[in-house]
Amino acid sequence: MKSLMVLALVGVSSFAMADEINTAAVQPAVEQYDYTQDLDIAKVINLSTIPNVCEVVPATMTYEDHHGQRHTIEYRAMGSGCSNG
Repeated sequence: MKSLMVLALVGVSSFAMADEINTAAVQPAVEQYDYTQDLDIAKVINLSTIPNVCEVVPATMTYEDHHGQRHTIEYRAMGSGCSNG
C-alpha cells in the first residue's frame, strides 16, 4: 500500500514539474528598454504595478507585437508616492 502511494505521489509531482517547465518556456525573456528603441506594440498584455514611493523604480510591460510575438521589457518609472505639497 505504501509503495502504491509513493508511486502516485511521484506521478503527480512529475506532472506539476512538467507544467512548471512549460510555463517557463512560454514566458519571453525580459529585455531592457532604451529610449532610442522603436517598439512595435499591437496589444499590451500586462503592466506591473508601480509602488507608492517617491523614487524611480523598475517596472515591466508585456506586450504583443504586430506579428503576434510576445515581448517583456523592463523600464524605469517614477513611483506614485510623490506629493506636490
